[in-house]
Amino acid sequence: MKDLLYAIAAGLVEDKTAITIVEDEPDAEGVINFRLSVAPDDMGRVIGKQGRIAKALRTIMRAGAAKQDLKVTVTIE
Repeated sequence: MKDLLYAIAAGLVEDKTAITIVEDEPDAEGVINFRLSVAPDDMGRVIGKQGRIAKALRTIMRAGAAKQDLKVTVTIE
């Protein structure tokens, strides 16, 4: 899942070296949180107008996780 998130983020940003992804331990409900961090100049590219790209990114991650019987959330920092 981490590789999928990295691949999506790398396609959106200019500074690929600034991408960091932290995978938290599953919470009580079994939900894994991925914290995505990019360069400040690339934040607008990852979030998009009215958060549309961020919403699409989260949807793709949930769909990929569903195939593996996982539950995930993505936090953009």
